[in-house]
Amino acid sequence: MKAAVLVFPGSNCDRDCKVAVEVTTGAQVSMVWHQDTSLPAGLDLIVVPGGFSYGDYLRCGAMASLSPVMAEVVKAAQRGVSVVGICNGFQILCEAGLLPGALMRNAGLKYVCKPIELTIENRNTRFTSAYGDKSSVWMTQGNGDGNFFADAETLKAIEDNHQVVFRYVENPNGSVNNIAGIMNTEGNVLGMMPHPDRAFEPALGSADGAPLFHSLMRVLQAA
Repeated sequence: MKAAVLVFPGSNCDRDCKVAVEVTTGAQVSMVWHQDTSLPAGLDLIVVPGGFSYGDYLRCGAMASLSPVMAEVVKAAQRGVSVVGICNGFQILCEAGLLPGALMRNAGLKYVCKPIELTIENRNTRFTSAYGDKSSVWMTQGNGDGNFFADAETLKAIEDNHQVVFRYVENPNGSVNNIAGIMNTEGNVLGMMPHPDRAFEPALGSADGAPLFHSLMRVLQAA
């Protein structure tokens, strides 16, 4: 596997993502600065990491979505390259139009940072096939603007198209329909608020994020 992790001003999970992908897949991972106008050739995976890109000014992810590298991420996604946006990365993917909906301020108006239980809503994706029969997983939540929202028509389409990948068992932020992670209709772009990059080996408290990256390896092996 050949992967890239984007780096924006204010990213703070970029190195976590790099290590998580390397440890779980053995991939070659490049760090790509947001001002770059090209991506490494032959990528199988692009990770848009968590953090506070541009200090969360204007609206979380709004400024980062206009960074030069994002034009190339959009093109790569349109070609079918796997893209994973985690936390702030999820916000950026929504702002860039790669995923529907938006992330708003948490319903309780407080930053939420704690282990969180999720149900796996769709196992038939390139991101979840390695979970097998597992019905729930534990990862870490850390956000102040993780409240997923979509209008009624968009939400119906997301549900009808089975785009919900993860849901909260106990909703920490007010997200509509307890949504924690969704994918695009093509199934190659995933956005999620919880952090698989903070849950990829037992020493971190949970290894439940590792199968997400293992699943992407399966895609390559089956190709």
